[in-house]
Amino acid sequence: MSTRFKIIGVAMMVAGFLFMGVAGYTYVKAEEGATSLQAFSGAQNVKLNYNDQGQLTDRGETAGAEAILRLLTEDWGYTIVASDFDPNDPLVDTATEYMYQMAAIAFHTLNSTQTVAVADHTDYKDQHFMPGEYEFAVDGRYWSEFDRTNPIEGKAREQAWTGTAHALIAELGVGSVTASVLQVGFGIAALAAALGATFVVLGGGLIWAGRRPS
Repeated sequence: MSTRFKIIGVAMMVAGFLFMGVAGYTYVKAEEGATSLQAFSGAQNVKLNYNDQGQLTDRGETAGAEAILRLLTEDWGYTIVASDFDPNDPLVDTATEYMYQMAAIAFHTLNSTQTVAVADHTDYKDQHFMPGEYEFAVDGRYWSEFDRTNPIEGKAREQAWTGTAHALIAELGVGSVTASVLQVGFGIAALAAALGATFVVLGGGLIWAGRRPS
């Protein structure tokens, strides 16, 4: 029986050390990714705005920031980490900050008003558009929600949802996903380390329990 205990104990300790090796490797790779993301964020140098009271603002107003947060949390269903908003560290480099900045761009696009110029008299579905300028409220429309065959809406869509807006949102989305994946990586490393340590301790216990009494 003591021999079996020792064999099982050794096997558990070997497995434990393997888990700890996996934990170390995962942590190193996650740390490398975090360092790279931090360097990228620093190079971009995009910062959030806070007032003297440490409250998040948009264009100088807390109401604007609150509206952006509602879009992010209520319309998009994103769960923010409040501690990521740090007035002492306004650099956008966490998943929540990346998502907030993405929502800020979307919010201003969705609530913008576009001035569309019609060069020639155009008829569209019994509507007559004479040459001139027209004001068109985006009114919460995303790219796919415009009637692009309408001479006003089609141009308003291009003016509101520009290539720059799409590119910035895509870039921020990648940053958010990267930051989230890195957090998962650190979590897996911690879990593997804890599991490995448990196996080592249990394996050592079995070896000790299997000793022949002197």
